[in-house]
Parts: sequence; C-alpha cells; structure tokens
Amino acid sequence: MSAGPRIVVLDYGMGNRRSVQKAFEHVGAPAQITRDPELLAGADGLVVPGVGAFPQGMRNLHELGLDDAVRAAAAAGTPVLGICLGMQLLFERSQELEPTRGLGLIAGEVSPLVSGGLRLPHIGWNEVSFQRPSPLTTGLPPQGCAFYHVHSLAARPADPDDVVATTAYGERFATIVSREAVLGVQFHPEKSSVHGLAMLRNFVEVCRTGVSRRAAAMRA
Repeated sequence: MSAGPRIVVLDYGMGNRRSVQKAFEHVGAPAQITRDPELLAGADGLVVPGVGAFPQGMRNLHELGLDDAVRAAAAAGTPVLGICLGMQLLFERSQELEPTRGLGLIAGEVSPLVSGGLRLPHIGWNEVSFQRPSPLTTGLPPQGCAFYHVHSLAARPADPDDVVATTAYGERFATIVSREAVLGVQFHPEKSSVHGLAMLRNFVEVCRTGVSRRAAAMRA
C-alpha cells in the first residue's frame, strides 16, 4: 500500500495545532506539526490552523519566516487549508484591532461580524449552506449541514466566485472559501463531529490527487 500524502500542520504559536493533528489522525492521515520551512516545502498538504487575533498571527508568521513559506507552497500548487483564524489570514488584509496585511492568497478583507445585536464572539453550531460544489464538501448533505464556529470577525471575499458556503449570525457571511488549491473554513472541522471529520478526509483526498497529478506529470 502506498503511503498517504504528507500533511503538515503549521506551528506558528496560535492555538489549536494538536487538536487539528489528532483529527487528521482520526481519519487515518497522520499529520506533522512543524515550523521547519524545509518540511513545509516538501509537504503534499499544508494546514494553517489558528485561534486568536489577526495582527498577532501575522506577526508570528513573519517573525518565523513562515508567511513566505505559505505563499510559496500555494504558488507551487500545494493544497493549503486555513481553519478559523487560519482562514482569515489567507486574505489580503484585516481590520481587527489595527489594519494588518494578510497572506494575500485570496482577494478581500476581514472585518468585524455584524451580529445585529447577537452576542459576540459567535460561538456554537450554525447551519452552513453550500453555494457551489467543492472537493471539501464531497459526500456531505448537498444543501449543507451544521459546523461549530468560534469567531468575532468575518472574511469578505472580493470575488463572489471564491465563496463555497455561507452561514448567518446576524448577517450572512462566507464560511467556506476556495481559490484554486487555497481553501479556507471559518468554523472548526476538528470540533464538528462526523461532518467535520468528513471534510478533513476530503482535504486528504485533495492532497492525494495532487500527488498523483505531479507523479503523472513527472512520468510524461
């Protein structure tokens, strides 16, 4: 049996690395937590987790030299999955606490969630509505399902075609985004029971497909 894709979970000091790693282990895809640029460069899939504030997240990435490593991985076509804060960091900029530049992998910005008087942060299960097909949602209920959210900010893609799914908490906002091999989820799939684990399993398959394509290209 061939080895599975090499998935790494980015260690930049912002939260839920181990819980994400354990979730991948649960779906049969061991993942390595690392901040080693060489290991990141050799990965078949890169996961950017995160809990906390956008400015601190970008400072940590920059000080560790990991911002350019993530950009290089995405430019090489390596699947990148951002989770919660990790999804927000994929965007060009954020207005959280202070204007801050992001990784710039998806056009748009992050700004405070307009909750319409509902308590912030938004914590809990929310029904997610799928707007278009995506490899991340393969095998999930076609209209959508619930995932566990914890956040006070919302990502606002500049291109509506980058929105895979939305949910509503006060306002309706993007909660799954995708541009080429760059994917992001505002919720925590590692805390979202059966459907969350299915989504991580789908990401593993995205990475596996990428490995197969590169191998075929090398043989051609």
